Amino acid sequence: MHTTLKQKISEALKELEINEIDFVVEHPAEVGHGDYSTNVALVAAKTLRQAQGEKSDESPRELAERIKTVLLEYKMENVEKIEVAGAGFINFFLSQDYFVGVVEDILKKSDLYGRNGKLMGRKVMIEYTDLNPFKLAHIGHLMSNAIGESLSRIMQFCGAGVIRATYQGDVGLHIAKAIWGKIQKQDITSGRAYSYGHEKYETDERAKTEIDEINKKAYSRSDEQINKIYDEGRGASLAEFEKIYEKLGTKFDKYYFESEMAKSGIEMVKGNTPGIFEESEGAIVFHGEKYDPSLHTRVFITKASLPTYEAKDIALAKRKFEDENPDLSIVVTGNEQKDYYRVVIKALSLIREDWSAKTLHVTHGMLRLPTGKMGSRKGNVITVESLIADVEKLAQEKMNTSTHLSDDEKNSVATDIAVGAIKYSILKQQTGKDIIFDFDKSLSFEGDSGPYLQYTFARAQSVLSKAKELEMLATWSPTVAMSLDEVGQVEKLLERFPGEVGRAFEEYAPQRIVTYLTELASAFNSYYAANKIVDFDNEDVSGYRLAVTLATSVVLKNGLWLLGIKAPERM
Repeated sequence: MHTTLKQKISEALKELEINEIDFVVEHPAEVGHGDYSTNVALVAAKTLRQAQGEKSDESPRELAERIKTVLLEYKMENVEKIEVAGAGFINFFLSQDYFVGVVEDILKKSDLYGRNGKLMGRKVMIEYTDLNPFKLAHIGHLMSNAIGESLSRIMQFCGAGVIRATYQGDVGLHIAKAIWGKIQKQDITSGRAYSYGHEKYETDERAKTEIDEINKKAYSRSDEQINKIYDEGRGASLAEFEKIYEKLGTKFDKYYFESEMAKSGIEMVKGNTPGIFEESEGAIVFHGEKYDPSLHTRVFITKASLPTYEAKDIALAKRKFEDENPDLSIVVTGNEQKDYYRVVIKALSLIREDWSAKTLHVTHGMLRLPTGKMGSRKGNVITVESLIADVEKLAQEKMNTSTHLSDDEKNSVATDIAVGAIKYSILKQQTGKDIIFDFDKSLSFEGDSGPYLQYTFARAQSVLSKAKELEMLATWSPTVAMSLDEVGQVEKLLERFPGEVGRAFEEYAPQRIVTYLTELASAFNSYYAANKIVDFDNEDVSGYRLAVTLATSVVLKNGLWLLGIKAPERM
């Protein structure tokens, strides 16, 4: 319908001899203002004034009336009424038959409803999560994972071939600090060893010298003891990471490691020195400010002839495009890396402009608990596993009254609720904003939470299960439904789902899906409270209400999938 309205409005402008302009057709914020609204008259009036000056004294509202008159002549199917409102907005009210048709369409398409072909035939690689061996997976990594996984699913829903990638720092100073810590205290974990090594690196000159030496040997693989500690620690870390990915619902297609990028990074930098890069006090640097005053200088190869993160990142870009040649390469990291990536992408553009042009950096804020910030260097890390376990425990407490669930089901559902609560809390905000995770609000079954959406889906499934037992769902008939005065807010929201998916893709904004699903769940719960859905006295009405319930459950499940949140059928 959105496409049809835009096309007809463009035809009306042509008929009125108004040049092509850029206008929007969207859902108005208030239901009373129609099902779709356009600002075309406001934009056109402004354009005419600029072109004709004082010769054009027609107000936007007057122009809107002229456009409305032409549109009415088209007798558009399913458009019941057109009104001009406010300063010159044109509002469209759609017919009851149209919304009944939407319900029918959802039931036919099921899990395909809402999909589009905007990215059909295109390949998108998304790099996210990026856990580092020898360091703990902390709650900050949940930001990257939730956003990256949701963007991956939104791109898939829009037809893209998506490659999920993660880049793991298995070499570098943090590894050397952890290995040194393990040598000093063999019985501590890698994460604690890193914290201890980092502390000593900052305060003990002897330890610093030893750690720097370990760093060189880890790159060169020249010391048997270091190799043994390294291999055991790396393997154990990667195995633990896989358990985390499984719990979060992520399955990566590509695993990239810093150790694979070191040699290539050095070659790329040295091969462009002098030129793009320059020698400076024994190191090799890139002077970003030469190309853009907002950029700065960064070291790509150290005085010790070791590649920095910067050198390895341009090698990673090379590997990605040589491996898969994606049409778009998205990297999801924290806001603190924004300026860093701007320099790296600028340097990459001077080596291969086509690679940099296809690279997009999406940033996110910090995830904090009410107790404040944490960091792996200080050893006060709140791990991914511990946060999920804490939320699982609270979810199980809430479900203790659920006598219809077995203990195994309660445990499984508690995990789904916990992960859903965390992901919802992250994804409901714009991607760049910081988040304070509130345990009570995030687990609320009464609105603005992941469990609220899951509970609404489970409620719909419960109604449908009862109807199936009574063999009532089969009474649904679109033809009969069109004669009923039943269409309301739920159906109007169901119609909006494909548009919200499209906008979430265009804006890289999972929060649009979150906001939409929360509104749909609220409308359905009001519908559930106000109507007798399984009604033996009126099978036609009951059949339609069950169809609306099934359509709602389909859209909720599809939307939750886009957020990487599971939809339990029973809670």
